[in-house]
Amino acid sequence: MYLRCARKGLKPIRIKYYSVVFVLTDRRVQSHKPVHNKTVVKVEELRKTYGKTVAVDNMSFEVYEGEIFGMVGPNGAGKTTTIECIEGLRQPDKGNIGVLGLNPKRDEHALRERIGVQLQTSALQDRIKVWEALDLYASFYPKSKDWEALLERLGLADKRNDYFDKLSGGQKQRVFVALALINDPEVVFLDELTTGLDPRARHSIWDLVRDIQKSGKTVILTTHFMEEAERLCDRVAIVDHGRIVALDSPANLIQSLGAENRIIFNVENADERPSEKLKGTAGVTKIEQIGDRVIVYGRGNELAGKVVNALTSKGIRFSNLRTEQPNLEDVFLTLTGREMEV
Repeated sequence: MYLRCARKGLKPIRIKYYSVVFVLTDRRVQSHKPVHNKTVVKVEELRKTYGKTVAVDNMSFEVYEGEIFGMVGPNGAGKTTTIECIEGLRQPDKGNIGVLGLNPKRDEHALRERIGVQLQTSALQDRIKVWEALDLYASFYPKSKDWEALLERLGLADKRNDYFDKLSGGQKQRVFVALALINDPEVVFLDELTTGLDPRARHSIWDLVRDIQKSGKTVILTTHFMEEAERLCDRVAIVDHGRIVALDSPANLIQSLGAENRIIFNVENADERPSEKLKGTAGVTKIEQIGDRVIVYGRGNELAGKVVNALTSKGIRFSNLRTEQPNLEDVFLTLTGREMEV
């Protein structure tokens, strides 16, 4: 479904020590795994330029039925241009694109009935009511979902008579998702869906994306939030300067780094040198200390427990202990040599 008319331009571990409780958590969430390997989107040698600027540079990849496929990277990496070529909104300079066996340009009208699109920048008239927008867009298709049920499913039933301009940012995004689902599409495109939302609204939208996948649809999303891709996506393409620099599941991409976990804490006495006292602790590879802040690097699932036991046995009083695990941000930094810029 297009909004073209509205487009603008490990289980928690609790450790108690000196009456302080520290919680170490693995924040990664396993996404719903697709069971099919049928290719629904195939992109081959896609290239798109704007004057001398190369937005997409000979990009190739496939998306499989039932998965959440993410394209992540900084603003200007070429993510939006790529999916707009796939959706048929932009004409590529070269390359082949197939979506559900259709050519986005040659089979434009047939494709629009089978995909749903939430654009990066979308808008509706300020004084249109929620139910009016859904009723209007439902009339564009020969087959559409019951929009009343869709409002209920997306938590908008109590907003059906509200004007669009009276909705919160998260509620507006839910309306755009509803419009993208109104034709009961097989593939749903979500472009920078949570940009500008507060953390609570963002997590609510993540739940919605998972529900869309569980209903049997394939989801293709773009984001510059690495945590979002890590939590939602079955596979991720990391895009930089118009090229895919890595493509795999988040877990495999992170594992391929061989990166170390980090244990971070403060010591009560800054003159204490835990680096000396923690030497020889199994799994510890390096220790850094700046003032009273200590960072312990190492590997192994039991690293945190071993560090805490070593600190306790040697009488080092500590606080504010937490763990940091390698993530997609680390993958991007390793592959590109620079931090993510949003």
